[in-house]
Amino acid sequence: MNTKLALHELPRKRSSGELTFAIAFGGGGARGLSHICVIEALDELGIRPVAIAGSSIGAIVGAAMAAGMSGEEIHSYTLETIGPRGTLANKLWSLGPASMRDTLGGFRFGQFNLELVLKALLPPQIPQDFECLHIPLKVTATDYYGQAEVVLESGDLTTALAASAALPGIFMPLRINGRIMIDGGVYNPIPYDHLMDLADVVIGVDVIGAPEGDASQPPSRIDSMFGASQLMMQSAIDLKLRLQPPHIFLRPPVNRYRVLDFLKAKEILEQCAAVKDDVKRAVEAIYLAAEA
Repeated sequence: MNTKLALHELPRKRSSGELTFAIAFGGGGARGLSHICVIEALDELGIRPVAIAGSSIGAIVGAAMAAGMSGEEIHSYTLETIGPRGTLANKLWSLGPASMRDTLGGFRFGQFNLELVLKALLPPQIPQDFECLHIPLKVTATDYYGQAEVVLESGDLTTALAASAALPGIFMPLRINGRIMIDGGVYNPIPYDHLMDLADVVIGVDVIGAPEGDASQPPSRIDSMFGASQLMMQSAIDLKLRLQPPHIFLRPPVNRYRVLDFLKAKEILEQCAAVKDDVKRAVEAIYLAAEA
């Protein structure tokens, strides 16, 4: 899949002033590092969203933007922190106590404690509480037993981010307000619908990706499991787009990357840099339509 861009329902400029923008960053694991390129493009355009929503990795990247970090700052921090294998290992080892195995919850899939991992890896600019953010942020999670989406907007931010990114089968669920929470992308892969009434222009960024290949070789068991999850989430996204699309919809070229390919951060950012031009073309079309 190449970079994809769609424009829907171009708004007209309000008499009260400049157009306002809001952005929703979708889930997708390491593929979500491509969100940083979108933020860089908005920075270059001088656009500061009035609201941000995010699911899973999108919530984490969105929190950095909401905390006031520029795309360039997030880009640099990402490469310094999770790009080099040794740096990432040292960050995780700094968790303590004496045994990193105990702190992380064990080295078995499904048992990693993401909240503690985030405390070691998140940039210091991201505050502990929602109330300290510069831009309002909506973080989505899934209430496992309640079978419903939950939008988190107040309280402990790190816990909310960990709940939103608690990918089943890899990370332990989080307990919030007495409820068991898992990855927000399970219920709402790109939560742009929570922003439609908050800004003139809403941008949705899809980094779920989709399986690539041909019929000459079947996928491995792991690839088929994650690929099936991608297909199910893309089906949910397709239905949402039919019912109510955002004004700008972006799909960076992330298919070749797996959900845990964080050590390929530099490659992902370079591969997805082209989405910056898509952002700029889309915004230009929005402004031209608004002035018409």
